[in-house]
Amino acid sequence: MEWKKEYKKKIVTMQEAARYIRSGDFVSTGLAIGACSPAMFDVILDRQRELKNVTISDTVPVRPSRLYDPEYMLKLDGHINYHPAFGSPLSRKIIKSRFADYYPEQSSDLGDRYAHWSDIFIVMVTPPNGRGYVNLGLTNFYSLEAIRKGKELGRLRMAIAEVNDQMPVIYGNNWMHVSEFDAFYENSSPIPAFGRSTPGEKDKRVGEYVLELINDGDTIQMGIGQIPEAVVLGLADKRDLGVLTEMFPIGLPDLVKKGVITNARKPFHKGVTLATFCMGNAEMYDYVRENPCCEFYPSSLTNNPMFIARHPNMVAMNMSLMVDMSGQIASEGVGHQMISGSGGQLDFMIGAYHSPGGKGITLMYSSRQMPDGTPISAIVPEMNPGTPITVPRTYAQYVVTEYGIADLRYKSRRQRAEALINIAHPDFRGELRNSLKKIFYMHGSKVK
Repeated sequence: MEWKKEYKKKIVTMQEAARYIRSGDFVSTGLAIGACSPAMFDVILDRQRELKNVTISDTVPVRPSRLYDPEYMLKLDGHINYHPAFGSPLSRKIIKSRFADYYPEQSSDLGDRYAHWSDIFIVMVTPPNGRGYVNLGLTNFYSLEAIRKGKELGRLRMAIAEVNDQMPVIYGNNWMHVSEFDAFYENSSPIPAFGRSTPGEKDKRVGEYVLELINDGDTIQMGIGQIPEAVVLGLADKRDLGVLTEMFPIGLPDLVKKGVITNARKPFHKGVTLATFCMGNAEMYDYVRENPCCEFYPSSLTNNPMFIARHPNMVAMNMSLMVDMSGQIASEGVGHQMISGSGGQLDFMIGAYHSPGGKGITLMYSSRQMPDGTPISAIVPEMNPGTPITVPRTYAQYVVTEYGIADLRYKSRRQRAEALINIAHPDFRGELRNSLKKIFYMHGSKVK
C-alpha cells in the first residue's frame, strides 16, 4: 500500500497547486468535463500580478469561468492569456473578439500536440481505487497521452490532478497510477449535465435522408446537434449497429435497450461501444458508469484513420457550416473567424473513405442566416478568404441537406457542383448555376 503514502504526500490545496505555475508556462487542461474546475482557474487568475507570459489552453469548455470573458482577460494581457485548441459556446465570445489565439488541431494527434506544448497539465480524475489508480472519468481524449508523452519528452514539468469524487469511473484504457502525477488537490463538484436537443422539421427531413444510407450491421460515428438527434430517433428500425466514435452517441442507453446497438458485428472490441469522451444527461452518465460495454481510449486510437478504416461499413456523420461546389467542407469557422475546431471530423472521413463499404456523410442545412437575419446559401461557389477547410474535397463523399443527398466521391468538379446545386435551397439554385457556368465552364460553352 505504498501508493497511499505517495498520494498523501502529494496532496496540496488548490492555492498551492496554482503556485507551481511560473512565468512563461503553457498551462493545459483536459477536454470538456475532464478540465479542471473554474475554481482552479480563479486561483491561477488571481496570481496575475506576479505572472508574465502564461498561456492557458483548453478544448470544448463546459464550465463558465472568467477565463472566457474578453473584457476581464484584456486586463491580464501579457500576464495570463487564453488560447484554446477547440471552442465551445462558452468561449465563442472571446474567440470572436480575436483577443484569444487559436491552435489548429486534429483529434487523432491532439495528445502529441499538448505533450509538446505543455509545462503544466491539469486534469480532473476520480479518487484512487484500491490499487492506487485514478480514473480519467468522462474524458480521456488527449489527457493520458499529453501527460505520459510530455514526461517522456522532458517537456511537462508538472502533472496535477483535481480529484472529484463525483466523477464516474469509465472502463477501458482510462486509468493512471498516482505515481504518474506530481500533485493532487481534492475538490468535490457536480458533473455538468446537458439536455438533449429537440429536432425540428428541417432536422427530421435531413435525418430521413441520412437513414437511407445506414444499414443493419454498420459501425457508426456521429457528432452532436439537432440533426444527429433526428438520426437517432429514426434508428429504431435498424439492428446490430456498432459504435466506434469520438463522443458516446446521443441516446446510447435507449439504442442498446432496443437492440439497435449491439456491437456484435464489429471486427474489434465486439460487444463494446468505443469512444474517447462523453457529454450527456444523468441517464447517460448512469449508463456508462462502470459498464463493461462502454470503454474509453485515447483519441489517438479511436480517431486513428487507419484503425477506423479496418471497420467494414463504417458510417461517419458530422455537421458542416458550408460546402463549396468542388466539395471542400468547412465546419469550424467562416473566414478568419473560428467557431469550433476540426476535431475528429477529418479523422473519421478519411477512415470511412478507406473502410470497405464505408460512408463519410456531411450533414448540413441548405442555408443559414447572417447576424442581421439575411439568408445565405450554405452551398457556395467558393469559400470566403481565410475559411479553414476541415475536409478537403478529395475525401468528400455524401453531403445531405433537407433537400436530398449528393454523392460526390466519383464525380468531376462540374458533376459535383450540379449534384450540390440539386440539394441547395431552391432560392439560391439559379444564382449557383450562374456561378457554375463562370467558374467550371469555358465561356460560350453549352451548359445543361
